[in-house]
Amino acid sequence: MCQLLGMNCNTPTDIIFSFEGFRRRGGLTDEHSDGWGIAFFEGEGCRLFLDYLPSISSPVADLVRAYPIKSKNVIAHIRKATQGQINLANTHPFGRELWGQYWIFAHNGNLTQLPTLNNARFQPVGSTDSEQAFCWLLDQLAQQFTQAPSLPELRNALHTLSTQLAQGGTFNFLLSNGQALFAHCSTKLHYLVRQAPFCQAHLSDTDLAVDFAKETTPNDRVAMIATEPLTDNENWIAMQQGELLMFIDGAPQ
Repeated sequence: MCQLLGMNCNTPTDIIFSFEGFRRRGGLTDEHSDGWGIAFFEGEGCRLFLDYLPSISSPVADLVRAYPIKSKNVIAHIRKATQGQINLANTHPFGRELWGQYWIFAHNGNLTQLPTLNNARFQPVGSTDSEQAFCWLLDQLAQQFTQAPSLPELRNALHTLSTQLAQGGTFNFLLSNGQALFAHCSTKLHYLVRQAPFCQAHLSDTDLAVDFAKETTPNDRVAMIATEPLTDNENWIAMQQGELLMFIDGAPQ
């Protein structure tokens, strides 16, 4: 299946270190070679980079690696296709507008049963179960709330809807509107929070380390979310099956 990577911070931060390890899983240290993508929120805007080539050999991934974009919310995905052809239309993350906000979604898993989208406001462009699930989620939210609800209300609604979708298969996902990052665990998802006192971190997929004490301020706080831990010397926390967490300013809620 696919793998997910997310970052939520209290100050704009680049994801270059983590991305360097994550992209290697797209065809080098792992088999997720059916495309990749990454989205960066910047204020009310969002940069979205997609490629159907493996992330380890993608020129677009080289561009992202050399371009230290700073963001408070980032979602990345490397794909191992289960449904849908290998093309741009089926490449995660997917994006839509709701309540005047950009929404970004990426999924790891396989949903064999999904609600229909007859006459729904949101429709998939590609042929994946993931995009169909994303469209259904947003359509349900749009029906429940005529305008953007509070973040706690949104978290509760997403937990109910995610539980319903997870009955149709495996549904690990990351979702963000630029204000918060939501992570739902169906089978496997991990997270950690980096904050003072910062220490050195070493990637699992390549011999690369960084001393965050030299790269941060004492007030910085960064939450990282990943399918599999990206570093081998930090204490990643395994989320529980059915758990949905909301990350705001680098802290889980």
